[in-house]
Amino acid sequence: MWKDQGRRNLIEETRHQHFAGEDYRLLRDTGIAVAREGIPWPMVDLGSGFDFSAIDPMIEAMNEAQVLPVWDLCHYGYPERLDPFSEEFVPACANYCREAARYVTNRVKGPHFLTPINEITFFSFCGGEWGWVAPYGKSREDRFRFRLSLCKAAIAGVKAIREVDPEARMIHIDPLVQVVAPVDRPDLAAAAWEETYVDTFLAWDILYGKKHPELGGSPDILDIVGANNYSFGQMEYRESGPHEALLPGDDRIKPLCDLLQVVYERYRRPMIIGETSGMGAGRKDWLRDVMEESLAAITRGIDLHGICLFPAVDMPDWHTGEWLHNGICDLVPEEGLRRVPDQSYVEELHRWQRELNRVTRLDSDPFSDPVELQEVIDAAHRLQKKKQIKNWH
Repeated sequence: MWKDQGRRNLIEETRHQHFAGEDYRLLRDTGIAVAREGIPWPMVDLGSGFDFSAIDPMIEAMNEAQVLPVWDLCHYGYPERLDPFSEEFVPACANYCREAARYVTNRVKGPHFLTPINEITFFSFCGGEWGWVAPYGKSREDRFRFRLSLCKAAIAGVKAIREVDPEARMIHIDPLVQVVAPVDRPDLAAAAWEETYVDTFLAWDILYGKKHPELGGSPDILDIVGANNYSFGQMEYRESGPHEALLPGDDRIKPLCDLLQVVYERYRRPMIIGETSGMGAGRKDWLRDVMEESLAAITRGIDLHGICLFPAVDMPDWHTGEWLHNGICDLVPEEGLRRVPDQSYVEELHRWQRELNRVTRLDSDPFSDPVELQEVIDAAHRLQKKKQIKNWH
């Protein structure tokens, strides 16, 4: 529920449900065998029951393309009848997660991966302090209350999903964040540190059981950590409103490898980069940097299993509506939003697939010869040696 536009449906705005077959063929043709896919909770929950037919086109398309989904069950939206601060919210979310899991596990070949609530920390800012989305909170206290409610709902959601499939794996997504004090405001250094090393991790801490253990968090609830990496995740502290993103070249920017290490050492859980992308002409260079940093993380012993490029097709800026040009495909406003791959981005993707001994187009049975993490570890060490030799010369 967007602040001044009411209910928004990004699946409709990008026409994904109408182009589902083409969108999943795009993934197949670019060698991508796993994709995050969203279920719109407010639009499938009728109050008196559930109607999941809205996701049938995506299920049909992914089954045909043989792409394995990671189901995103709540992505910044919940039904209007629910108040996240009421006693009804958590059981309602758990019931939805249970029924969503039942629907998809019966229709899509496993293994099954799900995210009960996407980006709890960021969602709590958007809905609890900045007033961008429902419940439109405008204070730090509102943000903390909203985050706690979302954590309770996510824990209940995990348990409900595992009633349906005890082997289901959970991926809990939140952004990588580094906040620094303005150069002329050293008095804000403590607040910036608190946000970087305490606030950023609270939701994951609760899901893991490090904080508020009475809520039922545990390492197997947190399960897999999905860390999102964007340039605007490294910021300069502001006392009110969103912080200011650090500009490229700022010497306060930390390497992605270091940010991943902080997360891994805190939880020692398997990890993926849950979202990442550059913008416009910078997509190719961004992917190269992320790959190099991720492989460096692997050489440090970080249990990193994958990188999710977000989005597959372009998306509109939430505030201006302008297309961001951050996807594998741009969307051209003709023929109902024609998909046009960004060739330099695709070529860079293929280069890394070849480096890691991956296919650049899925074969008839994409999961007949699964990639072992050891292959990626070996490639990371091989490429690290090549880089060292190059630098030495």
